[in-house]
Amino acid sequence: MAEINSLSEFSVVKSLTETHENVVPIHVQKLDSQGRAYATGKRKGAVARVWVKPGFGKITINNKEFDKYFARPVLRMILRQPIVAINRDTQFDIIATVTGGGLSGQAGAVRHGISKALTYYEPEFRTILKKRGFLTRDSRVVERKKYGKAKARRSFQFSKR
Repeated sequence: MAEINSLSEFSVVKSLTETHENVVPIHVQKLDSQGRAYATGKRKGAVARVWVKPGFGKITINNKEFDKYFARPVLRMILRQPIVAINRDTQFDIIATVTGGGLSGQAGAVRHGISKALTYYEPEFRTILKKRGFLTRDSRVVERKKYGKAKARRSFQFSKR
């Protein structure tokens, strides 16, 4: 029986943990039966469901062309950032359905979903997209209004007399 103050049991536990520390997670390709990669993206109140499949660069959002759905050039640029980052402009067709939030939140949600789906389709893209911050969920949301205040932080006008 080992003594209470002995380190023999500790060395066994330490050797077990050392083997788990050196293991690098292996990312594998995740495709459905039709050869598509699926991911969900979120931003503010918007949730996007995105499918990426091999194609010719067609982007469809809620059954509309992406330039018809997002009229502002800034939103279109946000949407195309992950595809441009990996230099595969005309290799993938993207189909997305997005609900909730406004147009800016929806564009961010679709960008997040495209980035995740591209990493599921081709795991080598992960390092490029991670470095640019496209795989990180932007958790900023609108701060709630407090009672006794006009808005979240704005106070009512103060009158001395």
